[in-house]
Amino acid sequence: MNYKEIQHILMEELRLMHLPIAVKFIFSDRELEDFKNNASYHIPVHPITFCQFEIGPRMKGQTILGTKETLGCTNADYVFGWKPLDDAEIKSHLKYAQNAEQAERFVKSKSRLPEGQLKAFVVSPLSDSYFTPDVVHFYCDTMQAYHLIADYMAALDVHPLRPSLTMNSSACGGCVFSYNDNTLNMVTACSGSYNSGKTERGEINVMIPGRHIEKTTQRLLDRKKLHGSSSITRPGDQFPGADVCKNCPLIICVKSKDCRDMREE
Repeated sequence: MNYKEIQHILMEELRLMHLPIAVKFIFSDRELEDFKNNASYHIPVHPITFCQFEIGPRMKGQTILGTKETLGCTNADYVFGWKPLDDAEIKSHLKYAQNAEQAERFVKSKSRLPEGQLKAFVVSPLSDSYFTPDVVHFYCDTMQAYHLIADYMAALDVHPLRPSLTMNSSACGGCVFSYNDNTLNMVTACSGSYNSGKTERGEINVMIPGRHIEKTTQRLLDRKKLHGSSSITRPGDQFPGADVCKNCPLIICVKSKDCRDMREE
């Protein structure tokens, strides 16, 4: 499968509201120049946060190039290796922590890219990814997340999964953890991404390594072939997760044999 096919399958079968985001971290000048010379992309007019970068691909279908100069978020700067740990970063976490010592330990425990090595990053709809993505980032509801995670665990033969949730860096830090540890990550919105990332519907973040996305999607297709639909919660249903009690004998609808308009009676 190519990325266009994978995106279509995931959007159709899981009823995703947002396009899956292909995240690529660029560490090579040559790779960056190749992208600039051959890809069609957007750039921010003003510095914005990483979760604001992701609005473009998931809501507008845009491919966006991010650089140190256009990233307006110190938390993302830190996990991307574009700034060292400093007093300002610790201070920004004091509202979460018991004291400064704990805040410093918490910040130091975050996943990070190698300091000073990242040249740029690209976020795009999965179907339009110029690169093999490092991470595929989903903004989805909890039941869609459950389907993605269950298929991932079956396809990659890993159980249980142990996601990594960090304070104040859900989108940026969550993607970096998935990339560094080569595993699925699932996190809530953080206080920054809830507003700046437009996640007021309560979306969950699911990050899947790019090398694993085809296996995960193929597992979904295998289940559909076996059970008649992509739904795990109610096999055979076309919607992935009917909001009803499991196996409830009362919530069943059958096709009527009488096609007359009831209003005529």
